[in-house]
Amino acid sequence: MDETYLNGRGSQIAIKNKFERNHVVFDDHYTHEQKQDGVKTQLIYDHSKKIVNKVNSPDLGFNYSVNPYQGCEHGCIYCYARNSHQYWGFDSGLDFESKIVVKENAALLLEEFLLKKKEAVPIALSGNTDCYQPIERKLKITRQLLEVFAKYRNPVSIITKNSLILRDLDILKDLAKDNLVHVSLSITTLDEQLRRVMEPRTSSAAKKFDTMNSLAKHGISVGVMTAPIIPGLNHHEIPQLLKRASESGANTAAYTVVRLNGDLENIFGDWLNRNFPMRYEKVMNQIKELHNGKVSDSEWGRRMKGDGEYALTIRKLFYASFKRYFGDKKRIQLNREVFRKGGNYQLF
Repeated sequence: MDETYLNGRGSQIAIKNKFERNHVVFDDHYTHEQKQDGVKTQLIYDHSKKIVNKVNSPDLGFNYSVNPYQGCEHGCIYCYARNSHQYWGFDSGLDFESKIVVKENAALLLEEFLLKKKEAVPIALSGNTDCYQPIERKLKITRQLLEVFAKYRNPVSIITKNSLILRDLDILKDLAKDNLVHVSLSITTLDEQLRRVMEPRTSSAAKKFDTMNSLAKHGISVGVMTAPIIPGLNHHEIPQLLKRASESGANTAAYTVVRLNGDLENIFGDWLNRNFPMRYEKVMNQIKELHNGKVSDSEWGRRMKGDGEYALTIRKLFYASFKRYFGDKKRIQLNREVFRKGGNYQLF
């Protein structure tokens, strides 16, 4: 690894924003900076007018999502959400993981949304960021959101790569009493050396399994998301990963395969060439095999699971492992029957 490599960062490059005329520069009144590993993490405080997003994709298992942040300090090199950072005037490389938009009024906006509803609306945290990325430890915006979900008894699903979720065990236990919460821990690899360069600020697999075990012991429904599967890097880990998750209390499992839309082809390609130059051609060619000869894919039904021989091999390996380790387990159905319009409920 060369001396210029930015330890603790996924992307090693800045990418020109295709909407360059919309490039945004904030003055110090609106930002807070903290220096990490030679690259400043800049927090940009945003006062959005809404926080609940309607999800129209048939590939996803939820209809609404809430993103308390835009951008993510975790720095996962493969993250599909990187491209969306350009709409804020930033680039999808280093900016995505070092310029974090903070939606500090998220809890208020969620409450305003739920007050207009006559029945429960299951909502996912998050979809386009990680609601438990490192800055959440200090800002506690996700915790505020969970307090609103508990107040209105509205169901919520959570996906995260960070063991910080255990900080909010008290609220999660309260939600779980009424089957109002399901947590998915996203675990990409058991190889700690690979994780450190591929998703540098996430929790280790060992910590995630411990987190999974703690959640399950407290009656909180928890599953594992093995995503993304990257042929030539982590596809062979599927059986052992599902085995460990099952033994740690997970009641369900799912997966997606990698796709390199937009700037991701250059960002991921640069990272792959720096860290695994001998595997570069093999990995990139196998990714193309998943997506009809391209590394990118936007076609519903194919983009998440891929197509062709490599996709079939991954699918067979996953479902054989799933049948073996999860065959007798069932995920709970989130409860929509205890919604309290107006939030007339005393928390704890």
